[in-house]
Amino acid sequence: MLRRSSNVKNIYVNSVGLGSVVQIGDSTNLRPLSRALAVQREKQVFFGVEGNFDEYPVFTKPLVQPHFYERVNMVEHNLKPTINVNNIKVSAISASGIFHVGSTEHISSESRVKHIRQILSDEEE
Repeated sequence: MLRRSSNVKNIYVNSVGLGSVVQIGDSTNLRPLSRALAVQREKQVFFGVEGNFDEYPVFTKPLVQPHFYERVNMVEHNLKPTINVNNIKVSAISASGIFHVGSTEHISSESRVKHIRQILSDEEE
């Protein structure tokens, strides 16, 4: 893992939600996860048991992970051992987002959203 220090004078984060992470300091693994099922209806009707994620393939299909076959040779030369920042202002972090000050080895972030809109037909109005 890259060994550099991060110096930040001021951090302001207004809102963090939906499986998001604010990480100050080094980490090995970050894996925020957010799943959402949003139903919009013209008429307020509730059928009892609703919101089963397993009913929708978007939540059950395995994510395709990229495979890297090429070897990448990289040379790093950090002129200074620290990263200096005066101010950071973040309005919002959402849907498995990450705000991270520091170093990390592995990040895997996932957000799956299913939007359903149930509009009345002309016969139902």
